[in-house]
Amino acid sequence: MKKHNMDFLNGRRQRRLRHTNWVRHLTRENTLTPADLIYPIFLAQGHGVREPVLTMPGVNRLSVDEAVKEAKVAYELGIPMLAFVPNTPVELLSENGDEATNPDNLVCQALRAIKKAVPQIGLMADVAMDPYTTHGHDGVLRDECVLNDETVEILVAQSLNQALAGADVIAPSDMMDGRVGAIRRALDNGGFTQTIIMSYAAKYASCFYGPFRDAVGSKGRLQGDKRTYQMDAANSEEALREVAQDIEEGADIVIVKPGMPYLDIIQRISDNFSIPLVAYQVSGEYAMICMGAEAGIWEREAAMMESLVAFKRAGCSGILTYFALDAARLLTA
Repeated sequence: MKKHNMDFLNGRRQRRLRHTNWVRHLTRENTLTPADLIYPIFLAQGHGVREPVLTMPGVNRLSVDEAVKEAKVAYELGIPMLAFVPNTPVELLSENGDEATNPDNLVCQALRAIKKAVPQIGLMADVAMDPYTTHGHDGVLRDECVLNDETVEILVAQSLNQALAGADVIAPSDMMDGRVGAIRRALDNGGFTQTIIMSYAAKYASCFYGPFRDAVGSKGRLQGDKRTYQMDAANSEEALREVAQDIEEGADIVIVKPGMPYLDIIQRISDNFSIPLVAYQVSGEYAMICMGAEAGIWEREAAMMESLVAFKRAGCSGILTYFALDAARLLTA
């Protein structure tokens, strides 16, 4: 057999560090743990409700009592925080989203119940009006225009409402200008100086939100689109400006949403700012992985874990994902 001259390698063989499982673990650059995960829960009215979201295989809308059970499971798996989004009953929707400031709305009920049952787990409450408005927009709508400053006033009231109910983290997801600063001032003046603001700083107008809108019931009622306040998918520099402004106004953590189609944005923010950074692996990303697995395109667990590690590799501190329970089970097995 002909002997090959391998002098060009100069003794360097990169594959040595891939040869066995133990060395791959030893030299792994990024590690995923349950502590990296935030688990979003869709809330529904009623008792004992576990209602499947048809476009999100394995995801259910939960009544508050069922959400409490889910919180206990999440805590036992080492997941540090939950996030809540309500499916508000149609009869409680209004033009100006008045239910957002109701101290007994679904989110506030869940915050109080879970804070009592599982006080050790962090609770995050989204701040936006779209789950509560008849038109499906994230703010006050007048003549087909979402009004910025009038919306911010309501978002401030919503934030205080959620903080009073026990939210540890307030997460404005509306993309109105100036809302982080207004919320920070109101929280501090209201005695909630330790309440964290996790701002959706770079939230893009995206088709990947489709299943989410099914889950909260806003898809059929959305009038027009959200491009006048959510970001253009073609823009990158704008994301840096948004993050810089939110940090200046008092954000403690920033979110990029969606996640996988915007890994470049995540890495740019990670490279340019010293602030905890979270990716939201949104409903469409989740559905794509699940339905691809159902179609035999890939193996579900492998695609799930590869996608989550990609967020850590890009620079994320944490990941909001509907895979949180499944991933945590796999990581702790």
